Amino acid sequence: MAERVEQAVLDISNLPTVVFGKRSMTWCGIIGMMAIEGMVFALMIVSYFYLHSRSVEWPPHTNPPDLFWGTLNTAIFLVSAVPNEWYRRRAKVGDLRAMRIGLVLLSLFGIATVVVRYFELRHLNCDWSLDAYGSAVWMLMGLHITHLLTDLVDTVVLTVLFFTSLVEGKRFMDASENADYWYFVVVSWIPIYLVIYWAPRWLHA
Repeated sequence: MAERVEQAVLDISNLPTVVFGKRSMTWCGIIGMMAIEGMVFALMIVSYFYLHSRSVEWPPHTNPPDLFWGTLNTAIFLVSAVPNEWYRRRAKVGDLRAMRIGLVLLSLFGIATVVVRYFELRHLNCDWSLDAYGSAVWMLMGLHITHLLTDLVDTVVLTVLFFTSLVEGKRFMDASENADYWYFVVVSWIPIYLVIYWAPRWLHA
C-alpha cells in the first residue's frame, strides 16, 4: 500500500508540458532579465541628470534632438501594444491563426520602429564622441536599440516557425513570452524618450 502511494506521488505523467506566466521557468528568467536591464536604463538616466548638474549649458553648444522622428516612433510603439496584447492572449488558448497574424503584425511594427530609429539617430543633433551629453544620449539610444533588435529577431524567427510544421505547444508559450518582452521594449522607451527629447527642453526653459 505504501509503495503504491509513493508511486502515485512520484507520478508526473499528468503534469502539463506547457505552462504560461509565473509557472514557466523561462518567464521567470525573462522577468529577472527585465529587472536587471531596467536597472541599467535607470542608472543611465541618473547619469544623464548627474552630467547635467555638472554642466553650465545643456545640451552643450547644440540644439536638442528633433522631436518628429522620436515622437513618431513613440506613437508606433504605443499602437503596437494593441496587436501585441491580442496575440499574447490568444497564445494561451493555442490559436494558431491568431499567432500567425499577430506575429506578422509585430514583425512589421518592429521593422517600422527600426527604420524610424535610423532617422532618429540622424536627427539627435549631437555626436557621441564630442562631449558627455552626446555620450549619454547615444548610450541610452544604443541600449534601447539592442533590446529592440533582440526582440525583432526573436519575433521574426517565431513568425517563420509558426508557418512551418514545427509548431508545437511550447511555441505558443514562446510567443506569449515574446509578447511580454515587447512590452518591456515599449515601456522602457517612454522614460528614455522623455529624457532624450524633452528633458533638454525643460531644463533649458
